[in-house]
Amino acid sequence: MKINGNQITPGMVIEHQGGLWAAVKTNAVKPGKGGAFNQVELKNLIDGRKLNERFRADETVERVRLEQKDFQFLYAEGDDLVFMDLATYEQMQLASDFVGERAAFLQDGMTVTVEMHEERPIGVKLPDQVTLEIVEADPVVKGQTAASSYKPAKLENGLRVMVPPFIASGERIVVDTNEVTYLRRAD
Repeated sequence: MKINGNQITPGMVIEHQGGLWAAVKTNAVKPGKGGAFNQVELKNLIDGRKLNERFRADETVERVRLEQKDFQFLYAEGDDLVFMDLATYEQMQLASDFVGERAAFLQDGMTVTVEMHEERPIGVKLPDQVTLEIVEADPVVKGQTAASSYKPAKLENGLRVMVPPFIASGERIVVDTNEVTYLRRAD
């Protein structure tokens, strides 16, 4: 689908210079002299390169629609992660570095969304929040104010997050998978 350069918005995927690019930031610029243009920061979906590009309003670009499929995480096998398509029950293996550092949040049976382009995986979207147990946390220091002080804690998946002083080892907390931050105690 063709769209004008001034219609590009963050999150949109376009075909540019023979590759797939996701718009990260956009800025509509109307200079006093000359025509308006859209300053777009692009990220290559295949190799992660970044690019700043100007698109005039009269330029057209090809917008790409990615197919989103639900997969269930089954297990890790060496450096690969094995997922199962919830519709066809077919299994797919992806390298753990394809998912990135957020692979640590994958739990057995977790449902993830895999974005596909022409049957090729482009990205994996994890749930925004997961519940994990704290295996190690520093003890509370008397006189510490709860307002602004946080202490480091180690989660069951090996990651470290900063938590409020009242959180102890063995408690379950909800963690934001995008920012890798503590949100609240689990119910």
